[in-house]
Amino acid sequence: MTAVNHKIVLAQLPRGDKLAPHHFVAAQSAIASPGDGEVLLRALYISLDAANRAWMQGATYRTALNAGDVMAGGALAEVVESRADGLAPGDLVFADTGWQEFAVLPARRLAKLTRVEPLSHLLSVYGVAGLTAYFGLLECGRPKAGETVVVSAAAGSVGLFVGQIAKLKGCRTIAIAGGAAKCALLTSELGFDAAVDYKAGDTRRALRAACPDGINVYFDNVGGEVLEACLFNMALNGRIACCGAVSQYDGAAPTGGPRGVPGLIVTKRLNLRGFVVMDFDDRRDAALADLTTWVKSGQIVVREDIIEGLANLPTALIGLLAGENIGKRMVKVV
Repeated sequence: MTAVNHKIVLAQLPRGDKLAPHHFVAAQSAIASPGDGEVLLRALYISLDAANRAWMQGATYRTALNAGDVMAGGALAEVVESRADGLAPGDLVFADTGWQEFAVLPARRLAKLTRVEPLSHLLSVYGVAGLTAYFGLLECGRPKAGETVVVSAAAGSVGLFVGQIAKLKGCRTIAIAGGAAKCALLTSELGFDAAVDYKAGDTRRALRAACPDGINVYFDNVGGEVLEACLFNMALNGRIACCGAVSQYDGAAPTGGPRGVPGLIVTKRLNLRGFVVMDFDDRRDAALADLTTWVKSGQIVVREDIIEGLANLPTALIGLLAGENIGKRMVKVV
């Protein structure tokens, strides 16, 4: 094992500008040793999510990031050395290691994982992405067979699973994505009934054509203008699962908001529910059992976007925010 820990530090916080490589710097340190109740971990795959950018804007469901911090991020990691009961070298865990090869963390903050092949599935369909799609759709959206479900960022790590689960539940599924190529893939390979290219023009009108009876469930990953377009096309008693607002994370702070929202919520009796996946930790095992069954039966197709090398984390996150990825983006560290 190398004696050096390579890491990526957040050199400066973006202040009204888009995230760029100069906001990060590579650094090295000695590998720490675990104390009582702690574990030394080696990161195998580091997860990339739009939330990484949101954490730079201030405190969310986690503490705010500061300049000089190791960039935050979750990882699939392997135990190298353990001084904690229940964890031994070779065990796999999900952990908030940050962007570094090695990290020492308290065992109480780790989630032990069952080894599967490929290992990358533990970060995608069996990880935060798959669980977010599962609970956000089924618990917050509550779709019923025959209803119309619309998903934004539908080619992203969460969206492509939302659409496939909705199809499993007997729903008509409409994707919103950027670009003709993504839209074609979503309908031809991932089972969406139709796709709307938000880059092509009037999204509100395109949704009206794709959803003539209105939207029963909208799974929102982007916020902003796409959320506004969906709000105006919601059916009576529609439900909106508010998962993220990636359109507003990178760049200048958003001004204003979707127009006419209070009146729409009242007149259409809409239910908007925000959530984070940790809200449903007590039902994680049941969700994983369903997801495993669907993957093994071929009812869910898994798409992953794996980039190699710790040094590529900054550009990989910048690319994700620009919509480069199809499926779950992650960086393979070793």
